[in-house]
Amino acid sequence: MLKGLDRGTVIRTVLLFIALANQVLVMFGKTAIPIDEAQLNHLADGLYTAGSAVFTVIMTLTAWFKNNYVTNKGKAQKTLLKQHNLTK
Repeated sequence: MLKGLDRGTVIRTVLLFIALANQVLVMFGKTAIPIDEAQLNHLADGLYTAGSAVFTVIMTLTAWFKNNYVTNKGKAQKTLLKQHNLTK
């Protein structure tokens, strides 16, 4: 595991990078899963694009929310960490 990072942070970061890479592929008309073009119809292509966008949004919000002190509880934790000099 990466030094100094907890398991949840690593998992969220990896999933975020996967989502962003997938979104870039979709923007250029590619699919991350190699499927024969003949097998895709217009509906399936639209569903893949929509699903990819939803996945990217969910992972982005999760990574942002989990790694920042945005709730009242999180702000209280940050204050406590600062009082005990436990923040970087």
